[in-house]
Amino acid sequence: MDGADLEYVGFWPRVWASIIDSLLVSVILLPLLSKVFGLEKSADDLLGLLSQGGGDILLNLLLPNGAMDFVVSWVLPAVAVIIFWKYRQATPGKMAVSARIVDAQTGSAPTTQQLIVRYLGYFVSTIPFGLGLLWVAFDPRKQGWHDKMAGTVVVRPRHRGPKPANFDPPK
Repeated sequence: MDGADLEYVGFWPRVWASIIDSLLVSVILLPLLSKVFGLEKSADDLLGLLSQGGGDILLNLLLPNGAMDFVVSWVLPAVAVIIFWKYRQATPGKMAVSARIVDAQTGSAPTTQQLIVRYLGYFVSTIPFGLGLLWVAFDPRKQGWHDKMAGTVVVRPRHRGPKPANFDPPK
């Protein structure tokens, strides 16, 4: 597909893609985590965190609770996302909005190194109050900081809707 047939994907479609991906990850990980740690333990831990109050809640939710929690909560999602990016140039959420990740210079598929940098760049983009993700809304090429770090852009077909209605009789 020629660059003239593509458009950069803006902030709101990427937010929707992220919501779709987050829901899918939750549907997969929550049963897995409850199977590994037990549903009762997870509920008790959450209630205990909520009763603590303060900033410890976020810290306790982000820090892994052992090696298995680290693998299930951090490693598996990272591997899954990078595999989707490598072989489909998109996660299911991006596919739902007809978006794909390409090299910003050539428009071709990004390298594995670019994809790993892009994934790690999400953390950099999120740390300062999500400013690196919000950047997509204001950047002319709709690149977040993670895209800039990796040298990628997110594009989709310019005319992705159905064909216009035609009421002329067939010949």
